[in-house]
Formats: sequence, structure tokens, C-alpha cells
Amino acid sequence: MAKTPPLDPPTLAWARGVFAGYYERVSLEPPTRLNRREFAAFPFASETMMRRHATLRTPEEFRRFLANEVPRHVYYSSAYYRHPDGPNMASKEWLGADLIFDLDSDHLRGAEGLDYASQLRLVKERLVTLVDDFLFGDFGIDPAATSFVFSGGRGYHVHVHDERFLVLSSPERRELVDYVPGTGVDPMAAVEERREDVRAGRTTVVFEEEPGPAGASRRAPKTRRLAPPDAPGWRGRTTRALLEVLRRWQTLGSEAAAKEMAGLGIATGKARRWARLLVDEGGARKIESTLTLDVFKRDLPNEFLEAVTSRAMVEVQGETDAPVTTDIHRLIRLPGSLHGGTGFRVVPLSRDAIAEFDPFRDALVVEPAGGTTSVTYREEAAHPFPTGVRGRPGETDELPTPVALFLVLRGEAELRPSPA
Repeated sequence: MAKTPPLDPPTLAWARGVFAGYYERVSLEPPTRLNRREFAAFPFASETMMRRHATLRTPEEFRRFLANEVPRHVYYSSAYYRHPDGPNMASKEWLGADLIFDLDSDHLRGAEGLDYASQLRLVKERLVTLVDDFLFGDFGIDPAATSFVFSGGRGYHVHVHDERFLVLSSPERRELVDYVPGTGVDPMAAVEERREDVRAGRTTVVFEEEPGPAGASRRAPKTRRLAPPDAPGWRGRTTRALLEVLRRWQTLGSEAAAKEMAGLGIATGKARRWARLLVDEGGARKIESTLTLDVFKRDLPNEFLEAVTSRAMVEVQGETDAPVTTDIHRLIRLPGSLHGGTGFRVVPLSRDAIAEFDPFRDALVVEPAGGTTSVTYREEAAHPFPTGVRGRPGETDELPTPVALFLVLRGEAELRPSPA
């Protein structure tokens, strides 16, 4: 669940007031199958115990709940229950659950050391890969049966409402999660060994020995060919990734390629030899143009392919928070609500809107009066809000209230004391 930085009572009251104004002004759309969902909330209080097992049966009741409770964080169940207000899971009687994918920046390779804004840009790139390549591509999910949500915090949620997935068990959902990063995928499956009939005018692929002149037998030349880049699933994905690695090595040069191969566990001597073959002698270009691995004079070194394609798979894989997908009783953040750690709106998005979406512009609460709030920076802060934010510890600033709310909830600033 969400982290809730401790705030003193006056700050809690101020933040709650901003949230209350939002929930009074905005009429949120309830989730589908409202009366089959469980709701839960964290209050604005020093003790932030979650209250759950709530049932909201009508849109009017749903909106009154938000306006009266003014939750700091609010969630609803991805599952549907016969009795969603039951005090335990057994009494609720599970009927099914949406399939949820959760991408958070703290689960992404390459996010370490990035600032918050850069992490959000990276996680959005991975979201597009997950949705287009895996959900719409490999899984064949109808885009009309999906919805996308900026979580208000570190990433994005994908909700799949396709009826075929609603009744999947937790182990079955685990298989989907494992497929996305290539868990258990053999990179050598992208390589097909062939013996091609090279007689004039023949292009038939054969695999057995053929009779030669004078009753002698001969074997057709053997080749190992990569799967087409547009092949479905991980076969095509592995080929695309391998070609991308080879292109990068050609740009970096053989010395850098050898170092990278050595870092993959290939012996230094072999790494240097293969780097010269691929980069200096044009082997990588030949692989790109023919999709064959005949540049290796001897039998293809499986060690090379396993190491390189495994590295390539890491570079293109989509990373998801597995427990969110596999948990058939999961509580997920309510679209349209406010995130208690940032003050950002939890924004529903269409697939077409993802590319242009900017949380620092599009997830801010819009206050009709355009009010401002004075804050004192507790630490160095820099964020790409439209008005700009840059401050050092001890400095004071007058900021739009939604921006001040963001800094205060994250612990980067505190409310400036009112003049005595």
C-alpha cells in the first residue's frame, strides 16, 4: 500500500482541505460493476490505518463517500464479489477479477539514479511496450477491453476487462506475468538449424542426408537462421533484440563490444575474437542482411547466443509488479481520486493520449480561484511543473497550491508559518 509521510496536525488539516475542495467540485465516475466491488481508504490522520470492506451500491453513494470521508488514499477491488462488504475473503464469495498490470519506476531496470520526472518518462516508455507488444500483440487482447491509468505516484496501471481473463486463477495470471519478462524463455528457440538443398532452382529446406554421386552420401550445407524479426512472440522479439545489440556494437567498435561480451561471462579471448569477427570483419552486417549465423566458420557457439540474446532480452523486456497481477483479491487505486503522497490526480487515459501525457501538467488539481501557498523548502527540489519549481533548503517560495501540495506531501517542503 501507499507510503504516507508523517505530517503535523496543521499540515494534515491544510492538505485535507485541499482534497475536500477537489471532491466537492468534481463528480467522479464510479468503476464498472460498482456494487460488486470492495472499497478501502486511508484517512487524513496521524494514525493511518486502512479502513476496508466498504460497499458502495450507487453512483450517488460513491460520490458521497468521497466527499464525506475525504480519503488520503482510496482503493477499490479488482475483484467482483457476491457480498463485497463481507468481513473476510471467504464470506465475500469471489466471482472474478479484472486483470491488472502495474508498472512502477522502482521496479524498472535503468531507473536507479534518475530523478522523479525522468523515472516517470522511462516508465511511460515501458508501458507502451507492455501494451502494444505484449497485451495487444502476443496476448491478443482487444484494445476496447482495456483502460489505462496514471497512478498518481510512480507509474501506470493497465486494467483488462476482457471476459476471458476475469476468471483466471492466481497461478494462471502468474504465467502471463512470467511471459512478459521472458522468464523461462530459451533464447536458442529463435535459432533454427537447417540443411538447404542448393541444387539449381531448388530452395527446399531439408534435414536428412541426401545421396551423392556414385552412391555416396552427402549432407546439404548446414546453416543456422534467426527467426524473422516479425515472428510472433519471443522468437521474433529475441531476433529484434539481438540485431539491436549488433547494431550498437558496430557503433561502439570492437573494443567496446569485446568488453561488453566479457561482461556477459564470455572468456576474454573469445570475446575479442568474436568482436573482431562481428565488428571489424563485417560479420554483424552479414547477420543483419541474411539473418543467418554463417559468419561463424565452425559450429555456432551456443555460449555466444545464449549470453547475447539473454542480455538483449533484458533490454527489451517489460517489467511489471507481479503481485498486483497475480493477486485475485487486489485493491487498486481509484481512477480520478487524489494520491495522498503527491496530490496528483489518478488520471484515466486512452491509449492515444499516453504519448502526450505529462503528469506535471495534466495530473495537477485545477483550483478555480488559482490560489497560492507559501512554503519553505526542506531539501533541494527541482521539478518540471509549468510554473517551474527550484529551491534549496531554507528558501521560501509562493507557489500554486497544487504544486505546494505536491512538495509538502513528498516531504520536500513545509508550510511557511503564518505571520504572528
